Amino acid sequence: MAAIPAQRESETYDCGAQGHATLPGSPLAPGSARALVRAAFAEWCDRGLTDPEESARQADDAMAVVSELVTNAVVHAGTELEVDWRLEEGGAFMVEVRDQHPARAPRDPAGGEAPYDAPDHGRGLRLVATLAESWGVTYRTGTKTVWARLPAGGKEEPEGPAPDHTLAAAEALAPQPQRPGADREWLGRGALSFLAEASDLLAGQLDETLVTALTGQLIVPRLADWCAVWLEDEATLRGGDGGAPARVWHASENRIEELTRALEKDPPCPRDGLRSGPEPYPWPGDALGPQGAHGTALAYRLIAGGRPLGTLVIGRCGLQRFPDEVTGLVEDLGRRVALAIGAARQYARQVTISAVLQRGLLPGAVAEIPGVSSALVYEPCDKGGPSGDFYDLFPAGDGRWCFAVGDVQGKGPEAAVVIGLARPWLRLLAREGYRVADVLDRLNQLLLDDATEAADAAARALVAVGGRPLVPGDGPQTRFLSLLYGELTPHDGGVRCTLASAGHPLPLLLRPDGEVRTAARPQTLLGVVEDETYTSETIELGPGDSLLCVTDGVTERRSGSRQFDDGDGLARALSGCAGLSADLIAERIRRLVHDFGGGLPEDDLALLVLQAE
Repeated sequence: MAAIPAQRESETYDCGAQGHATLPGSPLAPGSARALVRAAFAEWCDRGLTDPEESARQADDAMAVVSELVTNAVVHAGTELEVDWRLEEGGAFMVEVRDQHPARAPRDPAGGEAPYDAPDHGRGLRLVATLAESWGVTYRTGTKTVWARLPAGGKEEPEGPAPDHTLAAAEALAPQPQRPGADREWLGRGALSFLAEASDLLAGQLDETLVTALTGQLIVPRLADWCAVWLEDEATLRGGDGGAPARVWHASENRIEELTRALEKDPPCPRDGLRSGPEPYPWPGDALGPQGAHGTALAYRLIAGGRPLGTLVIGRCGLQRFPDEVTGLVEDLGRRVALAIGAARQYARQVTISAVLQRGLLPGAVAEIPGVSSALVYEPCDKGGPSGDFYDLFPAGDGRWCFAVGDVQGKGPEAAVVIGLARPWLRLLAREGYRVADVLDRLNQLLLDDATEAADAAARALVAVGGRPLVPGDGPQTRFLSLLYGELTPHDGGVRCTLASAGHPLPLLLRPDGEVRTAARPQTLLGVVEDETYTSETIELGPGDSLLCVTDGVTERRSGSRQFDDGDGLARALSGCAGLSADLIAERIRRLVHDFGGGLPEDDLALLVLQAE
């Protein structure tokens, strides 16, 4: 950081790309500031002021810097504070944090050794100095402003492995101890902010390995010289041991390996019950060298939802006992760690279940059809749950092949139930010889019958528990299904295609000369109208003709107030694919849909291309 200027020259910037907030000097302020900056970057991206890919790192850096500057103001001033941010011409990001308690300037973290009596100035701002192009402090009567400027696209990373900003932020939260007695001073001023920030960091993690890594970075070296985390699962609990150390940390890196070996020989043996601790833990003096021959260690049980998840052990050399303030703070932190581990495990279980369920709802492979090439794109927007879109392409016997592209109202388990009904019934009815319109008639009735049975079962369940009134979420959900279903019969000179659309985006037929037209007419959703009668249409696909079938994740892809299919946008995009193979048509449409929105898709996306050879 260069010398601190008395006043910085103003910069020209887009008056719409800025923001201001007044925040209380409380531990919640850093989280609020991060949320505001995150929302600002999202808005700038939607408005086209920043490029989504190039600004991703800048947004991450900006949230880390804002968090550190606001935390610095909370810890060292504790007054109401003001935060201003703006996007400058050229893409640089500027943030200013003002408080009403002028104090010593934070010391330059790169400016040599800090004086002996500096408790924690500059530790968090070391992260600011790393990420910012420049930063400084401006003093005016009654106020102090700490500012930072981040270059467009974020600061270039040094050679080597990319740093993990999350771990860097955790490390910055627990600054190095400076002298005896500094702990009590830090605990008095910074413990609440530390816990609030630690909660924010831990709550956003869905990987238990990263949760344990954050735990070590938060505890060592501020609260302890070393710590270890053992994670337990049902197998280790049945075996009666504490599990193997997931991670071990020490303030001195060259002690970690030996300390790990010592701790593996003497894992914690938790007492019966669900007491979180702290409990005394044997001191592993031989692994810590001459200066660590004596000290004290405490074990904390990590418990969430009434289930033990692991054990956290902390140790400090040269102490007979930990100060009560430290043991209480670590106990509070341990509760947050346990909740984060529990949430990560629950998420991992859900992802595994969803992946297994999704595999069962979709075909293992699509059929190869003589004289027809096919290409498929399938992109569920929620990787952690079953998609509402599905597809199928299968042989139906007698020289016939059938295809389906469907979209169930909603997602998750309810969508999975409908897909689990629809796809097997489609195959069964097709192989029994039912034609396209008859298949839709029967599938429509099946969905209605199933919904009636589910409603009757829900009513009986309510009567059994005293006839309490229905509340939102009770009982079965409405099961509507939009479906494009068709039958292909290859013959000399082309392919006969009979198809019908029930409440689904209409299929488009592309001729080799670029002409595009719809290949079916709209009809009612399945599962809505009792005794609905569906009709089908037959078209001939000649050599080079292509049929495009999509879900509404394609047609309704949004960019601001516009949709991809506004003004026949899909037909125009398909017309530009004349002469391409089925694979290239599918890839071009997929890319155009992605590029249209600019961000990640908000709906599932499925498209099928069938091309007569």
